[in-house]
Amino acid sequence: MSSYDRFTGTVAMVTGGGMGIGAAVARALAREGASVAIVDLDEDAAGSVAKEIAGTGGRAVAVVANVGNAGDAQKAVERTVGELGGVDFLVNNAGVVIYGEVPDITEAEWDTVVDTNLKGQFLMSKYAIPEMRRRGGGAIVNFSSVQALISQREVAAYAASKGGVVSLTKTLALDHAKDKIRVNCVLPGSVRTPMLWHAAELAPGDPEETIEQWGRIHPRGTVIEPEEIASVVLFLLSSDASAVTGAAYVADAGLSAQNAF
Repeated sequence: MSSYDRFTGTVAMVTGGGMGIGAAVARALAREGASVAIVDLDEDAAGSVAKEIAGTGGRAVAVVANVGNAGDAQKAVERTVGELGGVDFLVNNAGVVIYGEVPDITEAEWDTVVDTNLKGQFLMSKYAIPEMRRRGGGAIVNFSSVQALISQREVAAYAASKGGVVSLTKTLALDHAKDKIRVNCVLPGSVRTPMLWHAAELAPGDPEETIEQWGRIHPRGTVIEPEEIASVVLFLLSSDASAVTGAAYVADAGLSAQNAF
């Protein structure tokens, strides 16, 4: 375990914690002393990360839940409190994307994306915030995307949900400042995750070459690694960010700073 212990004695919930950015955040929190509830729809993935954390001396529990379902969200928080003792931090990372133009997307597909990416953050916050109040405060980091600011083709549901996350974050920050709960969101660019790999598989050619090509679109020349985003999340959760709430932190390796001429 790391000697850097900003989160010793705290409890964090990480949705979508079974892989990608969520898993990187869960591991990083555990290294700095937090007990972590890994909330994921994939039981095996959540269990694998929890076992890995336990194997390095940390404390973690795998919680199977669909964050877009109110009953699941409530039970996830209840189980976290029951097994780990409370909730200090919530990382709303769970997200999905379904590609297609609006006339071709079904209502069910739209609902899947929006329910996971936006409604899920509402529901997890709804049930976690009262537990944070009992602990005297806390912090929430929501995951938006650079696509809340600049978009691409065939991601209407995803972009709309991520834009909604920015607005939700600002309102939560205002509503719960009195509770000593800070709320911020992170807007990543292209991050090397299973979601990005899936998108690369849909494109022509070799997926790894496609990802490298996407990386070159970012000014620094490469896609972002999950651990880089985890570092931003941990800063926002920590007391180092005590002056930061209601903010939308862009972590996109410069992608949105450029313009096409």
